[in-house]
Amino acid sequence: MRRSDYDVTGSIRVTDPGAVAAEVGRIYKAMFGCTRSAELKRAFQDADLLYRGEHPDYFACDTEYHDIQHVLDVTLAMARLMDGYQKSLVSGNGHGGHGRLTKPLFVVGAISALFHDFGYLRRRNDHKHHYGAEYTLVHVARGATFLRRYVHRLGLGREMAELAATLVHFTGYERPAETIRLSGERERRLGQMLGTADILAQMSDRCYLEKCRDRLYPEFVLGRLAGEARGIARSIPVYASGEDLVNKTPGFYAGAKKRLSLQLARSYDYATRYFNGSNLYLDEMEKNVRHAERVSQVRPVPEEIRELLRRQPPHTLVPEAVPYPTPLVGLRSAKVLDAVDRPH
Repeated sequence: MRRSDYDVTGSIRVTDPGAVAAEVGRIYKAMFGCTRSAELKRAFQDADLLYRGEHPDYFACDTEYHDIQHVLDVTLAMARLMDGYQKSLVSGNGHGGHGRLTKPLFVVGAISALFHDFGYLRRRNDHKHHYGAEYTLVHVARGATFLRRYVHRLGLGREMAELAATLVHFTGYERPAETIRLSGERERRLGQMLGTADILAQMSDRCYLEKCRDRLYPEFVLGRLAGEARGIARSIPVYASGEDLVNKTPGFYAGAKKRLSLQLARSYDYATRYFNGSNLYLDEMEKNVRHAERVSQVRPVPEEIRELLRRQPPHTLVPEAVPYPTPLVGLRSAKVLDAVDRPH
């Protein structure tokens, strides 16, 4: 049976930066016939330190949904999509004119995935915000700023730094994917793969529904995407409770499938190529959606819902990283927002 801290194959522990780094390095070596990239090795080490709060400029990650497991899972999915993309070109089944990925493009694609949610981490001199989830609506832009600086400091050059800062916008909804400007179709394809990896990894997570109810919803409360959600544009969905978030998963999945097929140009097909004919990510996503549909049918009976959603996601946050106030768990309205606004 697949464990909750492992990927869709049940073979890679996605709570372990070393395990994911080794697998991404193996894919890189197989694709290019060379040893692991020094920049990739450094990036995994840095991400591990940053998320654990062992960097002098940043607090540890305190978002339980957007945690180290999520970014590692996305990075692994991104590496697999890039491998499938390359294989599809060799076999003649790829998109003509996009061109093969180079070593720097693979490295930048993987690093962009690894830090795509870095915008949730708070700087130590930030006295305005008390939780990383308060950055929900601007975390992509913050991540882009970090990636631009970080990739340049890794020695990959300004062009690759700008590319990384642009690619990360494919994981957000602030800019329509088709309007994001890039230098070529190959680079655009890389961005489409990154946006795809983000959706595939989280929605195929074995504990996706439990995480939505117990972890993502409290982040939405802090990010003003829940309850009364003051000051939020009407075009952004608002959720009344963690259970409401689960019940709306099938509808969200329908929208995600449309985004995957149109704006992200069916990049999920590269996972089928990587897995030699099957697509484990889509299979697991659909299992979660079918289960969400079963849950929605018994929503008037809390005991039955608890029985259906009883998986225990792994905890990856360090002890000193308090994810959110206890009253947010199970919250059904935004009345607690006033309390959250007060200093802690």
